[in-house]
Amino acid sequence: MAAIKQYVAEKKTKGETYAAILCGANMNFDRLRFVAERAEVGEEREALLAVTIPEERGSFRRFCEVVGGLPGGPRNVTEFNYRISDATQAHVFVGITTNGKGESEKIAKNFGRHGFEALDLTHDELAKEHLRHLVGGHSALAQDERLMRFTFPERPGALLKFLSLMQPTWNISLFHYRNQGADYGRILVGMQVPPEDAATFDAFLATLGYPYVEETLNPAYRLFLRSK
Repeated sequence: MAAIKQYVAEKKTKGETYAAILCGANMNFDRLRFVAERAEVGEEREALLAVTIPEERGSFRRFCEVVGGLPGGPRNVTEFNYRISDATQAHVFVGITTNGKGESEKIAKNFGRHGFEALDLTHDELAKEHLRHLVGGHSALAQDERLMRFTFPERPGALLKFLSLMQPTWNISLFHYRNQGADYGRILVGMQVPPEDAATFDAFLATLGYPYVEETLNPAYRLFLRSK
């Protein structure tokens, strides 16, 4: 179907009938998410951006508020990848739903008007195929980091509730989210929580009410992401 639609768009054909043969021989459940991702980007239902925000407390929340106020109505964040790496600037890889083709450039410019430099990666093959999976690594800045795996309800306001309940002295040092089309979202968050705040952090988790698993002692995390 994608090939037929592309052919019609390129050739600008009219009054012709096309047929697609569906057999399913080369398709399984493991490939369905890949197909969905390529369809979203290929038909420009998703904009991919690299956004630079100040590395300071409150910036993430302000970024989310800009997303919520984009022209054309509320948007869903389909992907968010971030790892602390610089003391002054944060570079985030973000996916945002669009209302049609050609909108990604407008979204990037809107971020710029709000003080967030944005690079449109919607048509960048390197970013789509590889870089979106490689954001991360060790960081000497991620001291006192606790790694948490949360299940968020997939509804507007779930992330802002999380950010609002956080102590202002805690910092998010890692964040990974990808929309999987379910009614809940799986989020990986690194939070810099001083040891003396352990009891307050436990109270925060209880008040938040989202299912979670702590992964701070996970051996894979210690090999590839934990600060050395």
